[in-house]
Amino acid sequence: MDTTMAPAGKSRYEILGRMPKLRGRRVAITGGAQGIGRAIGEALIAAGATVALGDVQEAAVRQTATEIGATGSHLDVTDPASFETFLDRATGDLGGLDVLVNNAGIMPIGPFLQESRSVTRRTIEIDVLGVLTGTRLAGARFAERGSGHIVNIASVMGTLASPNAATYCASKYAVVGFSEALRQEWRGSGVQISAICPGFVRTELIAGMSAPGPLERFLVVNPEDVATAVVAELAKGASRTVFVPKLVGLVSRGSATLPAGLVDAAFRASGGNKVTAELDREQRAAYQARIENQE
Repeated sequence: MDTTMAPAGKSRYEILGRMPKLRGRRVAITGGAQGIGRAIGEALIAAGATVALGDVQEAAVRQTATEIGATGSHLDVTDPASFETFLDRATGDLGGLDVLVNNAGIMPIGPFLQESRSVTRRTIEIDVLGVLTGTRLAGARFAERGSGHIVNIASVMGTLASPNAATYCASKYAVVGFSEALRQEWRGSGVQISAICPGFVRTELIAGMSAPGPLERFLVVNPEDVATAVVAELAKGASRTVFVPKLVGLVSRGSATLPAGLVDAAFRASGGNKVTAELDREQRAAYQARIENQE
């Protein structure tokens, strides 16, 4: 994807001119202060949608909202009351609500036996229970009127496991399975649900991580690539699991039929195990401290 800077006053999506049109669509996004959440907000606005951003980092999300032309407010996805308030505020600010993007998440990396119980708990509370809470609250609103779309940002690590990321993999496997179960449960209801499974995205979440050259080109993507996939999925209006890039999906689905030993050997041979095992802990220190201490 072309990621060159756009002229002042125009987003990169408007310059590309390739975004589907979502004019009139009203979208709430969790974890919207930065990274993937911000990129999704920018892309949706460029496609004609109106956007409400929520994030536990209140000052940051309000600043981002101002910069991209959205509304922004505090949201703690681990607190159902906070989530309900956020959805109510988004509905009021936007004049209704058509889409919820469950994007908020954290990514602890390291040996599971060295991971603190508090980090394990927070990962499940944010990455799994936050998604379930948002889906329940928004889903009930959408089901009542017979239309709406929920997009859950999962990960390729929700279909292809990696060492030193056990809790994160567990959380994303849960999100993929949850979304696919509701795809069947909600069939014919008018409410759509999608799981987006990107590779490693160039955001703060992968600070201190790197991949071997060939794997870098195959596995690592930009936030804008994920945002483009979200916009395309909303334009399509289908319930399904989407991989970014698509080649990751082919590998994931293809490996599902192979013996576990062969899959593990191929993963090691590709250098995939090094991505999460050989961290630059100094580069990752600030992010690690934030996910451990942010309450």
